[in-house]
Amino acid sequence: MPTFTALTTLPGEVPAGALAEALEALHPAPTGVGTFEIEDGSGLWEIGAYFEAPPDETALALLAAAHGAQPFAVSELPEIDWVAKVRRELVPVEAGRFFVYGSHDAHRVPTGRIALLIEAAMAFGTGHHGTTQGCLRALDRLVSLGAEKRRVADIGCGTAVLAMAAARVWPGPVWASDIDAVAVEVAQANARANDLGERVICLEAAGFAHPELDAAAPFDLIFANILKGPLITLAPDVAAQLAPGGHAILSGLLVGQAEAVLAAYTAEGLALEAREDIGEWATLTLHRPPA
Repeated sequence: MPTFTALTTLPGEVPAGALAEALEALHPAPTGVGTFEIEDGSGLWEIGAYFEAPPDETALALLAAAHGAQPFAVSELPEIDWVAKVRRELVPVEAGRFFVYGSHDAHRVPTGRIALLIEAAMAFGTGHHGTTQGCLRALDRLVSLGAEKRRVADIGCGTAVLAMAAARVWPGPVWASDIDAVAVEVAQANARANDLGERVICLEAAGFAHPELDAAAPFDLIFANILKGPLITLAPDVAAQLAPGGHAILSGLLVGQAEAVLAAYTAEGLALEAREDIGEWATLTLHRPPA
């Protein structure tokens, strides 16, 4: 079945949300609508809609004009078996002691490594992105330094690869939360596939807004691999939920955004311990001084 996309941009989160809501009322109705901030400092947001039939381009043009957006770019996507494509193109990832792989590469798992299975059908957060690799390498560094973390939280967990990595190196519980219900289902499926279903506790939550996270705090380690804006917004909560002597590993930010994020966290009393840039992405390891 063919799929059609309609994409545009406009400045501001609120206008982007309003346009996304208006798109949902189109006929034919889109099968999905999404918005996200373009992380280049421009302040622009991208709004996209997916259709199973050619969209009404006149209606799209009117919506764009009414909301002050750029004209929609409409295109038809080729019919591709995306899971098969991902399986062909995604090779295992090594990040320190961690080895992240799909089941089609199970024969390539080396001995003596901590193996984490992420299926190709759940490709977001497989470890191939520079942000996830950076977080895994930061975790590997903490383990090499002899860190012991009893309580760990992975905020914005995606596929829960970071939560599972922490559960492999330390015996305590790990809480994995995401604002997206589908991501939580993926996280749960991955935890079960790695025999961690009892150890990785998957929750649907915006940031730390969940009673189980409140009850579990303070945490010895917090992962937040999200985006610059949410990272800055979360800075007071991360600092409040982090135990004295605890660490926060932050990523999802471009190299040019690292200083702004760092400033938000140092203002909350956290100190930079390490930074690693992988390509255009930065990962920060921060610590809270002991009491």
